[in-house]
Amino acid sequence: MKGDQELQVIVQQAKEPIPTDQDEKSSVSGSQTKVSHSTYKRWLRMAVYTLFVISGQSVATILGRLYYDNGGNSKWLATVVQVVGFPILLPYYLLSVKPHTTTHRDGKITSLRNRALVYIVLGLLVVAACYLYSIGLLYLPISTLSLIGASQLAFTAFFSYLLNSQKLTPIILNSLFLLTISSTLLAFNSEESNSKKVTKEEYVKGFICTVGASAGFGLLLSLQQLAFRKVLKKQTFSEVMDLIIYMSLVASCVSVVGLFATSEWKTLSNEMENYKLGKVSYVMNLVWTAVTWQVFSIGGTGLIFELSSLFSNAISALGLPVVPILAIIIFHDKMNGLKVISMILAIWGFISYVYQQYLDEKNLKKSHGITTSESPDPPEAEGSSEQSK
Repeated sequence: MKGDQELQVIVQQAKEPIPTDQDEKSSVSGSQTKVSHSTYKRWLRMAVYTLFVISGQSVATILGRLYYDNGGNSKWLATVVQVVGFPILLPYYLLSVKPHTTTHRDGKITSLRNRALVYIVLGLLVVAACYLYSIGLLYLPISTLSLIGASQLAFTAFFSYLLNSQKLTPIILNSLFLLTISSTLLAFNSEESNSKKVTKEEYVKGFICTVGASAGFGLLLSLQQLAFRKVLKKQTFSEVMDLIIYMSLVASCVSVVGLFATSEWKTLSNEMENYKLGKVSYVMNLVWTAVTWQVFSIGGTGLIFELSSLFSNAISALGLPVVPILAIIIFHDKMNGLKVISMILAIWGFISYVYQQYLDEKNLKKSHGITTSESPDPPEAEGSSEQSK
């Protein structure tokens, strides 16, 4: 009887199809094709987001300078247009939320009070940083403004160290040192803007406000990361978009209140009448400034979701050489020796920062590769240990 059962097993095994080497090769090649296709699409998305960040930030800064150079003088209006264009994000949010909602889910729910508190605090910080940036844009040459803005990377790394326990490696410390020196050098630059003569006090005020804006934006990114980890508990695409939209809503309301509270709204009609390029150009400048800042937000949001907030910040600093070059062409800003040295140090600091991010990403992938390759071993180890017992 036992021999008959063994014979039946042998016959059944003979009937089962034996996988050939060709089948295994075809399955492996098919999986590799899927992986390469998804990787290609991911890199394509990252390239598009990077283009949005660099182009949106550069064009918005140039348009902001054009507003001031041609008769605009309202700092609160310049702040409003930086945040009020967030409804443009709604179609992008509605079209993109479906393919992303299936990832990074967990069962933790944040209370409405804590969520609202996060939106309000971050929204107020956005208003403060944007207002300081508007003051800097009014008093500083645009090339100087963009070079000082590179210090945002240093502030982000510093606040991430304090709030999110980010490690300060020698490469990061080198980046912080270079970016700090790059911005400090510009404090000794007494160059005047070609379109407006500013006093020494106004230049210093613009310098301090721009540094404050960079610190504010750096703190904002670090607080966003902290909010995702401690309060919101997850970093899905919908959570990132909710944060940006509601944060922009709070910032828009506060900046509009500031516009009316300071009575700057009373001068807007006269400002439009006397605008050098005409009324239509005045309105179009404000509209496209709002649009381009939101293009920047879309790119930054995409990079935050695809990689991290730190990488998104690093890409925004990648546009560092773009604005000074455009400023030389459009506004005929002077690029003196001090600015050249500052730009070289800032680019050097940026490269150091990105290189550290590359090393972290490489180590992370290597650790994941080790864990996946060793994953089959534990069960065998458990079996051998049980046999020894």
